[in-house]
Parts: sequence; structure tokens; C-alpha cells
Amino acid sequence: MTSILDRPLKARRFTGVSLRRRAANVVATVLVTSSVALALVPLIWVLYSVVTKGFRTVKSTVWWSHSQADMTAFLAGGGAYHAIVGTVLQGLVCAAISIPIGLFVAIYLVEYGGDSTLAKLTTFTVDILTGVPSIVAALFIYALFIATLGFPRSGFAVSLSLVLLMLPVIVRATEEMLRIVPLDLREASYALGVPKWKTITKIVLPAGLSGIITGVFLALARVMGETAPLLLLVGYSQVMNFDMSSGFMGSLPGMMYDQTAAGAGSNPIPTDRLWGAALTLIVLIAVINLGARVGSRVFAPEKLGRSSHG
Repeated sequence: MTSILDRPLKARRFTGVSLRRRAANVVATVLVTSSVALALVPLIWVLYSVVTKGFRTVKSTVWWSHSQADMTAFLAGGGAYHAIVGTVLQGLVCAAISIPIGLFVAIYLVEYGGDSTLAKLTTFTVDILTGVPSIVAALFIYALFIATLGFPRSGFAVSLSLVLLMLPVIVRATEEMLRIVPLDLREASYALGVPKWKTITKIVLPAGLSGIITGVFLALARVMGETAPLLLLVGYSQVMNFDMSSGFMGSLPGMMYDQTAAGAGSNPIPTDRLWGAALTLIVLIAVINLGARVGSRVFAPEKLGRSSHG
């Protein structure tokens, strides 16, 4: 008895799709499309509200070059330069601590840990940190860094709490990218006598660098909008402060909270500043996400291969 695959191509006759399957396909398509449209409605609504209400504030060059020094809730003027600098500084310090630790933890879990007890404990800890609320991370840093060790409230304390939020995202992103690197690449390197540490640094990491960079940028964009650590670990300042070790420090989430307390909603001046700070934060996060996409393309494995041969 011959199967349909054994017949000549012209002799093969495929039956059409049944009416039941067509109906199921149409229903699934409608449900998926409706879900996407439903999810986009609040997103577009929020973006439209923030852009329309905050654009007239951020379009001024003063907004990007001046702080709120000597400004009050009833005195128009000033900008968000102090808040932008504070947010960027806190994010950079957080990234400088989180990225190397996260990379080393992920490398250990994928390349060295295996099924060891330490690897399982590390994975369990990372899973717990993934779901820790920002207020809990802030309380932990306050209890340890400020109340116990006696350090002052500062921007550095905020960065430490953000590390607890950023670290598990980096570990998970790096771990997943390292796991999808083909095992054949490692075995070929080992067969040529290349040490394991050099195989990791020269072959495994470059192969997954695109996804790792994307994960790092997305983790950074996530933590830069947190508000709870700012309320607990550093006070808001309307003037410039480049000192991460002491003193109050401005930030975009802190500025939004401060303008809300100053009468945003009933007073047009803090209301405009509130929407301007919100739009500035969205623009900053959008730039970071754009950097993630550009970095993922620049450091793609095929691009690295071309540059190494060039």
C-alpha cells in the first residue's frame, strides 16, 4: 500500500480545510487582534495625555538647562535640569554596580554551577528578588545602610536599592542569552585547547552580547522610574547636587511627587511642571529603549563576525 507521498506531485490531492477549522481560525484571529487593540488603548491614551499636557513645558530650552532653585509653586519658570542629572547619576551608579555582578552571576549559573547546591540557591534567590517590591528594597537599604551602618540619606543609597531591582533582570537576561549559545561552539573551542575562561570571554559572551545589552538597557529603564526608594532614602532638592554621598538630590520621579504636594491639579504652575517632568521621564526611558535596539543590532553576532574579519 503506497502513501500519498509516494504518488507523483500532480496526482496528489489535498482536501480543503474544514469549515470548523476555518471558523476557529477566524475566532482566534479576532480575539488576538481585539486583545492587542484593547492593550493599546490605555497606552495611547496615556501617551497622548502626557505629550499634549507636557509639551508646552519641555519645549522651552530653560527646562533643559535650569534647575528649580529659588522657584516656588506660585512663581513660574525654572527647569528640570537638576532632576534629569539626579536621575541619570543614580541610574549610572546603579548600572555600574549591577552589570558586572549580574554578568558574573549569570556566567556562574550557566557555565560553572550546573546542579550544585550553590547554583540552586542562587537561582532561588534571583527568583525572589525578581518579585521584590521597590518599597521593600528601599526599606532593606534604609535598615542596613542608614540605620545600622550610620550612613546619611543620599543618592548613593537610592542606587543601592535600585541594584536590588536591576540585578535579577540582568541575571535572567544574561542567563537566557548564554544558554542559547550552541554547545558546539564551546566544544570546538575546547578541542583547540582554548581555556574555559577564554572560551567564555571570546566566544560565548560575544555570541550573546546583543541580547545581554538589550536586557541591561531594559533593566535600567525599569529602575529609573521608581519612586519609593527616593522617598525613603533621599530628600528632594530643587537645586543642583552632584554629590552622590550626601545631601538631598533632585530626580524626575521626586520632582513629580514634589509638584503634586505643591498643589498640582489646582495650581496651574506645579501642574505644568508635573506633566513636564512626566514627559521628560518618558523621553529619557524611550531614549534608553532606543539605545537597547541600536545596541542589539550593532553587537549582533553577524556584525561582530564581519568586524573581526574586516
